Amino acid sequence: MLVAILIVIVAKTSEPTGVVNALLLANLISLVLFGLRVIAAQNIRYWFLVWNLVLAWLPALFVWWLIKQLKTKRWQEPLPMLLTIFWLGFLPNSFYLISDLIHLQSTGDIGVLFDTVMFMSFILNGLVAGYLSVFQVHQQLLRRKGREVAHILIGVVFLLVSFAIYLGRTLRWNSWDVLLNPAGVLFDVSERVISPLEHPQAIVTTTIFFLLLGSSYIVVWQLAHYHVNNKDQG
Repeated sequence: MLVAILIVIVAKTSEPTGVVNALLLANLISLVLFGLRVIAAQNIRYWFLVWNLVLAWLPALFVWWLIKQLKTKRWQEPLPMLLTIFWLGFLPNSFYLISDLIHLQSTGDIGVLFDTVMFMSFILNGLVAGYLSVFQVHQQLLRRKGREVAHILIGVVFLLVSFAIYLGRTLRWNSWDVLLNPAGVLFDVSERVISPLEHPQAIVTTTIFFLLLGSSYIVVWQLAHYHVNNKDQG
């Protein structure tokens, strides 16, 4: 239910009804698949997928609120800046679902093929939520900073997100730990920034996620512009 509410808030006010319905349907299917698994396996294994999907939609909610504020305020003002920080802080959750694949295994209580489809359903919905919010921020940057600066900033965003996924999956830090334990987060981050060669896993994990997320976003970006160009020609 919470996922549905977040989707409606994010998409209903700015996107066609068909898009909203498609997002709701896709996320509903993820929840239905999880529900069927609970019934068939008589356990709530992989419950974290549902929670992670809720977190995946929070950045889109922050961006929706940010865009509303930018209609009457400058980006440098306190509330837009705060919303941007919250967006960036929670954005890794949208893509973190990919790393949940490490939990995929033959459990014996249900077929691994079913679990694979269920995992992919959650992952794809998380990616949609993440790319939707990034695309909207990208558009706002283009209007204010120009093409080159906007592209570079989005590239930096994906680099930070990729590093944050490493922090979450390997060091088990969460988005809210920035507020709850800022000293611990700062220590781990600074240690890996100052001495990157002593932490090869950080380099490898950050790099592979950056390549995956960045290249996928380029495809999303090009498809969006292809659609707009064809619409204008039509």
